Amino acid sequence: MKNYTVAVVGATGVVGKEMIETLEKRNFPVGKLVPLASERSAGSVVSFRRQEIDVEVLTKDSFVGVDFALFSAGGSISAEFAPIAAAAGAVVIDNTSHFRMQPDVPLVVPEVNAHAIARHKGIIANPNCSTAQMVLVLKPIHDAVGIERVVVSTYQSVSGAGKEAIHELESQSRANLSGAAYDGKVFKSPIAFNVIPQIDVFLSNGYTKEEMKMIEETQKIMEDPTIRVSATAVRVPVFVGHSESINIQTRKPISADEVRELLKKAPGVTVIDNPTKGEYPTPRGLAGEDNVGVGRIRKDLSVENGIELWCVGDNLRKGAALNAVQIAENLIGNTVPA
Repeated sequence: MKNYTVAVVGATGVVGKEMIETLEKRNFPVGKLVPLASERSAGSVVSFRRQEIDVEVLTKDSFVGVDFALFSAGGSISAEFAPIAAAAGAVVIDNTSHFRMQPDVPLVVPEVNAHAIARHKGIIANPNCSTAQMVLVLKPIHDAVGIERVVVSTYQSVSGAGKEAIHELESQSRANLSGAAYDGKVFKSPIAFNVIPQIDVFLSNGYTKEEMKMIEETQKIMEDPTIRVSATAVRVPVFVGHSESINIQTRKPISADEVRELLKKAPGVTVIDNPTKGEYPTPRGLAGEDNVGVGRIRKDLSVENGIELWCVGDNLRKGAALNAVQIAENLIGNTVPA
């Protein structure tokens, strides 16, 4: 088997570290790992296959000889360096929002639209973490009976906002419990013991950028702009794992039992649905798991052809690192395992 040189841009960040761990866990054929970060991380090391590898400072010359470049260092970094990496011959898999809605850049969740990978011109986009786990659930239902409309409310963990957000929840929780004063830099409101109905900035239509990402990305990945989507994105005091309450209106009738059976067969999905025994997906239960968990599957009593369900996933895995590595696996001829 051929070995590949793989660069990880943003290697010292939460997602970058998860990318490196995922490459190792899935035994991706890495011949050489090139961890890249800003000058602030100079002197840092990352662990890969029981070796300590020095983190290199990202420059325009960092991608010579690189086969795959996994980016997770912010949109401005991707905007500047992803085209440079692609021009040097690397296939870029970008975890930021910068390229997602560009028409000539595939936006890919391999279990849903792996065929789109072949259209890449050097750059492939990873979707928003909340979108990635939702479309895994929507795909088999849409294939079976068509989807008319989706209304989703998210309960998103702080790890989606990076290392500083995790530290802020930790410090505010300790301060709150001890009665000490605290402030915040990442979130506009205190996050400890609180719920914040804002992720990213508000737009003129009243939605946030995060919510519009879910709307637009879902239509692009599902390759059906007629699916109507409305989203409300909420930050909750959870360290890892995004949860979603998803209401689906289908074009043809389908029962809750039929949905449950479809999802049991869906790649990347685990059905956990025995609520009378307290069995349903939770962020604590899904942390560290590759699959997305689905439960509370039931008919919506208020509308014709309506289905309600609850979806939870580790946002650092399927929502980011795992999806990126799965795209790379497809490029070397390995299909996504069920």
